[in-house]
Amino acid sequence: MRRPPQAVQMVGSLLVALAIVAIAIWVVTDHFGPTSTAKLEAQEERLDQRIDAREELRKDREDAREERGGDSGGHSGPG
Repeated sequence: MRRPPQAVQMVGSLLVALAIVAIAIWVVTDHFGPTSTAKLEAQEERLDQRIDAREELRKDREDAREERGGDSGGHSGPG
């Protein structure tokens, strides 16, 4: 058997290198996702919005309770 010419060996090596790079990119993308930073920022933003909404709701309830006649000693409703 003859040894392949240097050009054929070079092309084969480049193809193998490209395959390794493609597999590495695929593994990293599969693990982290294509927009992992954007997804994390979106999740954090949604969490902040939920926290703000809950705080606003709590404040509105306190304001409504004060308008109804003040604090009833921490008890709600008759009793």
